[in-house]
This record gives sequence, structure tokens and C-alpha cells, in this order.
Amino acid sequence: MRQTTRWLAQRFGRQAVILVYHRVAELRSDPWSLAVTTDHFAQHLEVLRRRVRPMGLGPLVNALRDGDLPRGAAAVTFDDGYADNLHRAKPLLERYEVPATVFVTTGAIGAGREFWWDELDRVFLQPGVLARELCVTIDGRTHAWNLGEAANYSEDSARGHRSWRAQEPAPTPRHEVYQSLCSRLRTLAADDQQQVLRQLQVWTGVEPACRPSHRTLSGDEVVTLAQGGLLDVGAHTVTHPALAHLPAASQRQEIEQSKADLEMLLGRPVTSFAYPFGGRSDYTGATVSMVRAAGFTSACSTSGGTVRPSTAPYRLPRLYVPDCDGEQFAHLLSRWLPA
Repeated sequence: MRQTTRWLAQRFGRQAVILVYHRVAELRSDPWSLAVTTDHFAQHLEVLRRRVRPMGLGPLVNALRDGDLPRGAAAVTFDDGYADNLHRAKPLLERYEVPATVFVTTGAIGAGREFWWDELDRVFLQPGVLARELCVTIDGRTHAWNLGEAANYSEDSARGHRSWRAQEPAPTPRHEVYQSLCSRLRTLAADDQQQVLRQLQVWTGVEPACRPSHRTLSGDEVVTLAQGGLLDVGAHTVTHPALAHLPAASQRQEIEQSKADLEMLLGRPVTSFAYPFGGRSDYTGATVSMVRAAGFTSACSTSGGTVRPSTAPYRLPRLYVPDCDGEQFAHLLSRWLPA
């Protein structure tokens, strides 16, 4: 009985966490809560150094496979490949000696354009004047909206809605259109997404310009990011699609090409992968098999939860970290990894 109790304690008491960030930045609007401020990120790293055992994702996965998952370990990851991962996150990670993995969307490397969700933010959530009537054809269907008085969106109005999040009720017709287009574009293939964005470009009469605050990494910056060995680079597909909504051949191409792109750029194997969006409905069992067959040794989701000895390495759960101060983060960490 005593041996059984000890075995259970060893097996189920061993938990680790994989944290998911996207950006370290101060943004005018952040509808999907992708950013944490520079000051808050520094506080998070200080808490990690003090409270838990920071660990690289690769070593954590190796320990999981070897049946030797360390208790109280935490791995830091970033998704998408924004330039601030190099210019803001890396210096702080080096200061606190916390390893991290950055999952890079390879089609965005040096692309000179924003991710589609950021382009929608620029059009609808930033101050300016738009036409009242909008008609967009998506997947053969025409969708129409009337912006009303919100067509003229002032600096004061934008400032007042700065804390709005996309899961909340829309405070203006602009926000309603933003929500609707995000929902529709999320499951489209990249070419279809770009077709919608081109329609918006014609409607606004403005050429899309990549804001410095929303820039993605260049090829040279990806190489610099990986230098020094503290930060690792993983693959996040080519165009950031919801893989489950693509045909099998397209999924395979997204997975394999992103690995090949990064290995060509870095000159070394890339073994970790993260599913875009990462929810349970965003990838399938067939997707997991393709990731394994492509030669990856692990894959991260965004399903919340801790890593346990029984966790499958191709369905690793991750915990989203909000933009909060160190005290609030320490409280979250104590809930995720109780002493």
C-alpha cells in the first residue's frame, strides 16, 4: 500500500507547464490579448526564476519521453514570429537566463505585411474615416454592413475602446465588422484571406502599410534570434491556417514546408511544431500524424492544462499568459503548479 501511494505521488505529482506568449509590446489596441508589456514580461521572468524551474521546451519533451518529467518545470514559448520577440523578449530572456522557443510562421518572414488579423485591426480599430457601406464577397457569398456614425472614428473614441477584447460585445459597428471578418477569415485558406483583404484595400482606397509595431521577423532576425543557444526556433506552418479546415495535401505542405524553410535558414534541424490557433478543433488526428511523419519530435496546442507523465508529446497543452503584473502572474503560477 505504501509503495502504491509513493508511486501515485511520483507519477501524478509531477507536473510541468508550457507557457504561451505572442508579443512583448505596448499596443494601441490588442483585441486578441496577444501582447504583454515589457515591464510585465520582465516581472514574469523574475517570478519564474524565483518560483519554478525554467526549462527549454526540447529538454522538457526529452524528459517527458524518458519518463522523468521534472516537477515544477516551466517552458516559455512564443507563437507567430513578431519582430518584438527578438528586440524586446530576447534581451529580457537573456537577462534572467530563461530559455524559450519561438514558433515562426515562415511565410511571414520578411514579408513586409501584417498578419491578416492585424490588417483588420488597422482598418477597423484605428482612428480614421471610412465609407459607411461595406460589401465583401467571401467564399462566394456577399456580406454587407453599415458603419453608421462609426464610419468617422476619432482618436478619443479609439482611446476609449483600447481595452476592448474580441470576445466581448461590440461597442460600435466597426468592432462588429471586425469580429465578423475575423470569424470568417479564420478558417479560410491564405489565398482566400488575401482576396478579402484586397477587397478591403479597394474599399478604403489605401495601400496596406506594415506598421513598425506589427512587423514580423526578417530572415536575418530569425537567425539572430536563435544565436546564443538560449532561444530555439520551432515551426508554425507557412501561412498560419487553421489546419483542420484544409485538405490533407495542403496541411502536409504547410507542415513540411515550414520545417524545410527554417532548416534552410538556420542550417540545423527544427524539431518542434505548434498548431496555428491550436484549439481542439484546429487540428485533427490526421494532422498529428503528418507532424510526426514530417520529423518533428513534439507539437504544441493551446489547450489549457499542465504537462503530466501521460501527456502525448504531439498534443502538448499550453497555458496562455495574460498581460498582468508579477504578483498576479505568481498567483496564476501557484494555481497551475501548486506546491
